[in-house]
Amino acid sequence: MRFFIWLVRAFIFFALFAFALNNQHDASVKWFFGQEWRAPMVFIVLGAFGLGCALGVFAMVPSWWKHWRVARRLQPSNDVIDTTAPAPAVSPDLAPEHPPRDGL
Repeated sequence: MRFFIWLVRAFIFFALFAFALNNQHDASVKWFFGQEWRAPMVFIVLGAFGLGCALGVFAMVPSWWKHWRVARRLQPSNDVIDTTAPAPAVSPDLAPEHPPRDGL
């Protein structure tokens, strides 16, 4: 199964690489006030993709901060520690099991 997954990844990589090689002709991006940027098509597409990823991350930052604040507020404080109660023993059978990391 892992071989098949790596085969799919290799196919996707080579398909995108072939797309980049086939789109090497110049394209122009027209800005305001008559400004124009000329570059190979693959660089323009790559720049648009990178800008979209960056904007998506920046759009998620306020939500991440909100969840981080809520998690910090709900986290038990270390000020009050009950030393009379024994610490619960976690057996290896009850430890959380993580699923295997398969997929793309």
